Amino acid sequence: MTENSDKSHQPGPFRNHVTQWLRDLAVSLGVSALIITCIYQPVRVEGTSMQPRLHDKDRLFINKFVYHFEHIERGDVVVFRYPGDLTKSYIKRVIALPGDDLRIADGVVFVNGKRVPEPYVPPLYEDGRSVDEERIPDGSFWVMGDHRSISSDSRDFGPVARDLIYGKAAFVYWPSDGVGVVR
Repeated sequence: MTENSDKSHQPGPFRNHVTQWLRDLAVSLGVSALIITCIYQPVRVEGTSMQPRLHDKDRLFINKFVYHFEHIERGDVVVFRYPGDLTKSYIKRVIALPGDDLRIADGVVFVNGKRVPEPYVPPLYEDGRSVDEERIPDGSFWVMGDHRSISSDSRDFGPVARDLIYGKAAFVYWPSDGVGVVR
């Protein structure tokens, strides 16, 4: 009798399999949570201000970790908390850096006195808005949407503070015809 009762308390192959599966699931969820909260986060584009590269409802990954090791550069597509309502996030392109002198004349952008080449802005999306010369404050960035004629950006709300920027657009994963690195 003692011999049988000892065997009945030992885990069977099914129980071992379930335990291993649950352990693997817990590790996978933990690693996924770490990646999503610290490194890459999926986001959905809302609006058309970044056309033609990003479209309404596109899904992409943003890299939340990169700016701990690299500086934000002109041309980066960044995600930030909208200064007018910190519960909202915007995605725009960095045009000018802290300390830069920026001027926009009839839609043409000049940084430090030089015209900025903007191959990502098709002629159809340009607008004729102007901004008087302005020095970008330390710790802030001038951002604009690629679809200039409809974008709400630094021309409307001013430079964006560094601490509001929380990620760099990295990779579009949906829809399938738009898959690719964000440049």
